[in-house]
Amino acid sequence: MNICRPLLLLLPLSLAGCLGSVDIGGTLSGLPSGASVTLQNNGGDNLTLTADGSFLFADPVGDGESYNVTVLTQPAGATCAVSGGTGTVAQDSSANITSVVVTCTATSSVSGTVLGLAAGVNLTLTTGTADLVVAANGAWAFPGTLASGTAYSVTVKAQPPGQTCTVANGSGTFTTGTATAVAVTCVP
Repeated sequence: MNICRPLLLLLPLSLAGCLGSVDIGGTLSGLPSGASVTLQNNGGDNLTLTADGSFLFADPVGDGESYNVTVLTQPAGATCAVSGGTGTVAQDSSANITSVVVTCTATSSVSGTVLGLAAGVNLTLTTGTADLVVAANGAWAFPGTLASGTAYSVTVKAQPPGQTCTVANGSGTFTTGTATAVAVTCVP
């Protein structure tokens, strides 16, 4: 019996163990307290994070294969961006890739309240780039969000018939939370 033949049959099995894979991960920062962000690698390995710190995806990536980390679901009150999230695992690599950086920046909408608006009339507010028609007393909010550090300014673009409306606390720079201090008061 030729002893080489059984060894040749075992060779592919032993080489299969030589093919490596590495974990993909990195760090998350800026996630608002109580919020969560869902990351995705290669369109299917989902990872939900609820706090800043290090992370690793569950599915390793093989030698010579690509990885592509993206934000699948943005957190409430923030926008997260990925840096260093794409690449190819080097052949014969044994070191995990932990250089993906996910940075979240707080966001908010410009919002406030209207008081004294007569029934059946409209008030048009503007930020200079967006207009908002308000048809009733109470809370209002411009669509879209602002990143932390963004300046905002709300003014009356069109007064309602027979009334004069003024804006208090209508300008500032967004830092965190929601710019809810904008107050519009209408009088006859």
